[in-house]
Amino acid sequence: MMDITNFQNVFYDYSAQTFELLSSPMTYIQMSLIIAIYIAAYFISYQVKKKFSWVQQTPEINSHPIRRLTFGIHRLTFPLIAIIGLKICYEFASSLFQTSAHFLEVDNNNTGAWLLNFALSVAMLLFLNQIINRFVTHKTMANLFKWLALPILFLHLVGWLTPVVEVLRGVQISVGNVEFSLYGVARVVIFGTFLFWFGRASSQFGKDVIRKQQNLDVPTKEVMSKLYEVALFTVVLLILLNVMGINLTALAVFGGALGVGLGFGLQSIASNFISGVIILLDRSITVDDYIEFDDGNKGYVREFKMRYATLETFDGKFIMVPNEKFITSTFINWSHKDLRQRFRVDFSVAYKTDIRALVEIVKDVVAQHPQVINGDDIPIEYRPDCEIDSFGDSGVNMFVEFWMDGVDDGKNRVGGDLMLMIFEALREHDIEIPFPQREVRILGNVTEG
Repeated sequence: MMDITNFQNVFYDYSAQTFELLSSPMTYIQMSLIIAIYIAAYFISYQVKKKFSWVQQTPEINSHPIRRLTFGIHRLTFPLIAIIGLKICYEFASSLFQTSAHFLEVDNNNTGAWLLNFALSVAMLLFLNQIINRFVTHKTMANLFKWLALPILFLHLVGWLTPVVEVLRGVQISVGNVEFSLYGVARVVIFGTFLFWFGRASSQFGKDVIRKQQNLDVPTKEVMSKLYEVALFTVVLLILLNVMGINLTALAVFGGALGVGLGFGLQSIASNFISGVIILLDRSITVDDYIEFDDGNKGYVREFKMRYATLETFDGKFIMVPNEKFITSTFINWSHKDLRQRFRVDFSVAYKTDIRALVEIVKDVVAQHPQVINGDDIPIEYRPDCEIDSFGDSGVNMFVEFWMDGVDDGKNRVGGDLMLMIFEALREHDIEIPFPQREVRILGNVTEG
């Protein structure tokens, strides 16, 4: 009976306090302020949405990263303005209640402004939810943040986070001299997941912004992108170590061991990283250069990584070339200084051919190809030229040289096109293409039978 009586007393006291709060004129004043703030926030956000209509237009894939970032950002305006207005009113009301004798019994916990505090908590939850919906594009990560970040923020706003943390701290196990608490594990998992996502998203966004700078050349963009990636990785790693409770000053102890590791096991990785930085700084190779190594590997440079560069061949393969190879090996950069390249096509004609007429015919045919450099305004050394190469056993060996922008391979099969055009021109002018011939003489008498 005693317990029932105590419960009834507590229930009656709580009901009386609730009735007092609901019947208080300040409660209705707060409700009016909340409604006014939300209406003002909606009106301002609508005006922003109307004035900056471009934030609603879906950006293209190749648009500037900042343009993609600002898409849909008007959705954050409403909860953000509501938070600012409610926070100002809450602080003002709390100060007013503390100085008012009428609310002395509730001023210590700011219960007089409880409705403003509740509305402020709701606005902050809405703001965080909008941030997750707008910026976290990965579905799994978005659900993870909603199921972790939103409850944690709610517990913090209602003042229940500290008791929950204390309970999690109490659940711990010891392995030797090392103690693991449930709070420590949860903190590492939550912050580690967030830092992993934030680092990856920030790295991609930062590199996209750098590569969109029109006033920088390609090597400078790649160097800045690589340095930005390394700096961001270092910052994220230091923050994660701090979250794990590892004293950063203790890292100095591992400095010597790290140097030894770089000297032995990590020597190749360090060499490739430094070689990549050197390549980008001396500008000997840039993205979209056509590279050919002595071992026969060749292709277009598509991207530089911390450890290797990617070459794309004409048959759709990607060759991962260690950066160190560009420093220690000899290679040909077909498009380093000038995209114009000179190529040659060989063919043969019979000895009875009018070579002078043939030369003009072949030059005219080659000049008709759209990718061959030709024209009256072009210097004569860059125009198609046909000459005799040598006198063969069966005919006259000829060749034609031409210049073009790019490499004669893959999608630019100019050499193959020209051979077909030359073959058709020779047949059209009845010019014979020789084949091996031998003259046989029989000396002496032939005895029959």
